[in-house]
Amino acid sequence: MVDHSFVTVGDGVEIAYRFDGLADGAVLILSNSIGTTMRMWDGVIADLGSRFRILRYDTRGHGMSGSPAGDYSFDRLGRDVLELLDALRIDRAHFCGLSLGGFIGQWLGVHAPRRVDHLILANTSAYLGPAAQWDEQIARLRTSPDIPATAQRFLDNWFPETIRDTSEVDPFREDLLAVDPRGLAGCFAAVRDADLRRLGSLIPNPTLVITGDYDEVCLPGHGELIAAAIPDATRVGFPVVHLANVEQPALFVETVLHFLTTDR
Repeated sequence: MVDHSFVTVGDGVEIAYRFDGLADGAVLILSNSIGTTMRMWDGVIADLGSRFRILRYDTRGHGMSGSPAGDYSFDRLGRDVLELLDALRIDRAHFCGLSLGGFIGQWLGVHAPRRVDHLILANTSAYLGPAAQWDEQIARLRTSPDIPATAQRFLDNWFPETIRDTSEVDPFREDLLAVDPRGLAGCFAAVRDADLRRLGSLIPNPTLVITGDYDEVCLPGHGELIAAAIPDATRVGFPVVHLANVEQPALFVETVLHFLTTDR
């Protein structure tokens, strides 16, 4: 469990990453939701790491990674992953992305399918418009950010009311309160500008789509549309809100391991 970082060739941004699990296992990349750090996966690392070499990283704008000013794009966020693989001399890996990470996973499936083996897209969408709602939030973050209020909105959208004030949620609250407003605004811009609805059919990778029955951020219907667009994709619904790996860690691990280890 050693933390590392590398600097992107494209624009010189430091990206933090770490390995867990089997030293000689197949690589499984875990990509985070917006507003979180790589520790959002802590509850499933032991079980997933018993079968795979887990590679986690902080998305630019979050955690220990750099937060450059300006708008980000999924072209840039996706290339951060490709440059990470190149830096580590990893030719191909499984990829599991949740929410923002699921957008990145779709980009990789469209633009770099050779670098991805199995693709897992959890609690995500192909489009979260209209743009005006994002413009308002971006402007607020860049001029008069109220991070505590922003953090509470995220927590209300991510977790059922029954666990929002428990110690289980404390790490997520801490990471949200520590987020750089520039990084959050940059990632909001990437989501604002993304529309992958017509590109799913180009993804050739074996794909699992996980949806949350009570998700009000990335609605179950959003995941259904992704699964319908990607050839031979499988969709599984979980009785969760938004962070499936946190609310139902055992079910998440069981589903992911079954998908990754079953011949198709």
